[in-house]
Amino acid sequence: MTVPHPTAPQDGKLPEDRRHMLRRRWLTAITIVLLVGIPAGYLVISAGQSRDSGRDKERESSAVGLQDNWPSQMKRRVFEIPIPKGAWNVSYHETSNWKTSRLYVQFTTTANGLDTYLDDSGTSRSALTPGASVGDHDAGVVGWAFTPTRTWTGTTVTREQPRPTSDITVDLTDPAFPRVYVVSATSP
Repeated sequence: MTVPHPTAPQDGKLPEDRRHMLRRRWLTAITIVLLVGIPAGYLVISAGQSRDSGRDKERESSAVGLQDNWPSQMKRRVFEIPIPKGAWNVSYHETSNWKTSRLYVQFTTTANGLDTYLDDSGTSRSALTPGASVGDHDAGVVGWAFTPTRTWTGTTVTREQPRPTSDITVDLTDPAFPRVYVVSATSP
């Protein structure tokens, strides 16, 4: 009499033992957690950063009057206000509506800094004429008062649309340290 031998499976694979089955299930669970968990974690972190950024922008846009700080490099590029290096007492304010966006900037610089600023803005000291070029409405938005006791000169730099137009007023009461007031307006 012969003893029957177990037959090999038809596909050539041996049945999976318990240890291999548990290991395969753990690897599957870890893979699923990584494929779902990492993107979900990224979304949570990204949403938090976006919310914080929105709060910062809301706080900045709700500010009334001038903020004692430099406007961001991006704002200076968009509104074409090249504040010269070494300028001090820099303040700015931005307004925006469906029709026009404006950036109000004031700073103090040196005589050379003023020439550099005017040149980078597309104008020169010879284009400055007596009186303030910033209008009363714009001056009132940020509380500027161009009193007759000071030496005011100004010019308007008009650029082809959609580039901004800049009204520049300079206080030359102390010619060595002029104070510059700029309103740059652009329409989307």
